[in-house]
Amino acid sequence: MFELAIIGAWAEFALRWLHVITAIAWIGSSFYFIALDLGLRKSPDLPPGASGEEWQVHGGGFYHIQKYMVAPERMPEHLTWFKWESYATWLSGFALLALMYYLGAEYYLLDATVADLAVWQGVAISVASLGFGWLAYDLLCRSRLGHRPTLLMALLFVVLVVMAWGYAQVFSGRAALLHLGAFTATIMTANVFLIIIPNQKIVVADLKAGRAPDPEYGRIAKLRSTHNNYLTLPVIFLMLSNHYPLAFATEWNWVIASLVFLMGVTIRHYFNSMHAGRGKPHWTWLATTVIFIVIMWLSTAPMQRAGEEGTELTGAALRFAQAPGFDEVEIIVAGRCAMCHAAEPMWPGLHWAPKGVRLDDPHEIARHARAIYTQSGLSQAMPPPAFDWMSEDDRAAIRAWYRAAAGS
Repeated sequence: MFELAIIGAWAEFALRWLHVITAIAWIGSSFYFIALDLGLRKSPDLPPGASGEEWQVHGGGFYHIQKYMVAPERMPEHLTWFKWESYATWLSGFALLALMYYLGAEYYLLDATVADLAVWQGVAISVASLGFGWLAYDLLCRSRLGHRPTLLMALLFVVLVVMAWGYAQVFSGRAALLHLGAFTATIMTANVFLIIIPNQKIVVADLKAGRAPDPEYGRIAKLRSTHNNYLTLPVIFLMLSNHYPLAFATEWNWVIASLVFLMGVTIRHYFNSMHAGRGKPHWTWLATTVIFIVIMWLSTAPMQRAGEEGTELTGAALRFAQAPGFDEVEIIVAGRCAMCHAAEPMWPGLHWAPKGVRLDDPHEIARHARAIYTQSGLSQAMPPPAFDWMSEDDRAAIRAWYRAAAGS
């Protein structure tokens, strides 16, 4: 019989796998078309309406690609749409967010030392912030700033900095950075779903009706697509950040998150310039390196300590702390795990708890009950195989404690 913890762990794995697969598809097609667009060249024999062409070689053959800035004279018989990659990436990401950070809010989303919120309040802030992000961004793009792209990007950066700071005031460090990534990814997918694809459908409808398409629809779609191009790399960083406490568990995590967007701009500027034939601005790599060094320096600030000793336990964490066998498990974890998973690890070479997980006090053990159960009770993932510290009796005690608390 499958336990809820096992189903939850595999559901998380499956969703994460799906999210990565769809993200690869979306990012790959997005980067390809940006590079293709920038690499288009004029030629004297282009058909009417075509703005450029490019020859490419791949997979043993040659490809001849032409771009129509507005639309061709007539509707082609076969038209491929690039949209499902974006939609599937956002949907799988939101499902993963709900599974881990909404259903597991007490463990990952909330931190009583940051803000004393109920679970429903944290979830409501999360969902509302994603909607607010799109509305604020869309209003900026629809304003006169839509014709001043550089100023628009600067104001968008200001919005992202404010949101980075705001998330850090209400959520755990891990959740703050991940939410900034979700905030940005929501803008990117909404660009595709609400602007780019609808605009392209209007152009297609005009072609079918024999009307001349309005080039303004293409200009707007191109602006939003360019924004997505520059936002992609920071989103990837923020999605990976939950595995690295040096990024999320420091006092200046919101500044680190903000600086990542500047690195995204410098890196993409290099490749965009190269693809456009404007040379290779090597200064961008120097700028990226300097920003990254600043981020490394900021990460040395005092690490935030989620769940300080004395913080009141509630919900599931309280149930695990009061379950039969907790005292025995506390001793096992203290002797087998806490030398690494502590505020100040005693293991040589470790300067912070792996993944920011601390198991050096009873409250933290209760909060991480599910992880302890799946990684040390059901499997032998922890402690690492090279260190044979935990006996089968220890693992059996962990299983018995968790199942007693979970009622299974």
